[in-house]
Amino acid sequence: MYRSQVIYHQGQRRIAVYFDNTPELTSRFRKLEGARWSSSLRVWHLPCTPEYEKQFNPTDPFKKVPEIKLDDKKIAAILTFEQWLKSRRYSPNTIKSYLEALRVFFRYYIDREMNSIDNEDIIRFNNEYILKKNLSSSYQNQMVNAIKLFYRTVENRNLEIEKLHRPKSEKTLPNVLSKEEVKAILNAHGNTKHVAMLSLIYACGLRRNELISLKPQDIDSKRGILIIRQSKGKKDRIAPISLKLIELLRQYYISNKPTTWLFEGQHKGIQYSAESLQSVLKQALKKANITKPVTLHWLRHSYATHLLEAGTDLRYIQELLGHSSSRTTEIYTHVSTKNLQNIKSPFDDL
Repeated sequence: MYRSQVIYHQGQRRIAVYFDNTPELTSRFRKLEGARWSSSLRVWHLPCTPEYEKQFNPTDPFKKVPEIKLDDKKIAAILTFEQWLKSRRYSPNTIKSYLEALRVFFRYYIDREMNSIDNEDIIRFNNEYILKKNLSSSYQNQMVNAIKLFYRTVENRNLEIEKLHRPKSEKTLPNVLSKEEVKAILNAHGNTKHVAMLSLIYACGLRRNELISLKPQDIDSKRGILIIRQSKGKKDRIAPISLKLIELLRQYYISNKPTTWLFEGQHKGIQYSAESLQSVLKQALKKANITKPVTLHWLRHSYATHLLEAGTDLRYIQELLGHSSSRTTEIYTHVSTKNLQNIKSPFDDL
């Protein structure tokens, strides 16, 4: 059994498919054209094509309802909210998601004035719309965030946060590869460019978008550091880069001669796409005979865990990964095997 839902992910309309995470089902799903795994949403998703819509029949919380038109006052308020989000440099994906969430919410209360809506109405919307339609917890959180921010900024009215219903966050562990598996993946390609991209993600613990946003000048070979600019949370950070990796990048630079971006597509000056990067990993997994549903983010998780197992202080790992909170970094202590290996099971004494 499965359920599916239309989502907006990284600016694209996709179909998220929720199913039991068994090796058999995962293997079958990975073979579908365009299938990708989202580490942030913890779900497999597909392109939103007519064929997949017919096959999976997803619920669509973003579906336009032409017969329900918002009044001019609500439309003007949403436009004001959009300008506020842009002035605060929210990402295009967040802006798009928040505005669509507000449109859905106001259509639900089409006959109500904005200033008459209160906490009880939001709770009712949660129960009668989100839960009844079995929509995802990430969509529920997104809706609450959008409504709360809208009323605080446009309506100048703070909602009582403690009364807003939010789903419990799932306590999942990060997926980690062994060093042998990482080595097999990095050695799978003969193409220097592909090897350099995957190696840089693992060697510096990069997110996918951080890698494709790098520019040649972000590598400071004399100081042995990589500069990651304006990553998640609009923050810059640096990461150490080894001589071994610098040499690999030199070989790549000489053979490819990138101009604007460190990694470019088929045409000079055009940024390498996230989809192509995911395809590079997929090819490496096939060549390395690794059947796990590995994503690029697994390499980042593996980097952090391997650092921890090598004795690196958790505070340094937090800085290297660009985490705002130490709690985010502490999750790697739950997957590190360094201390677990010293524990003797009572089974061995039987």
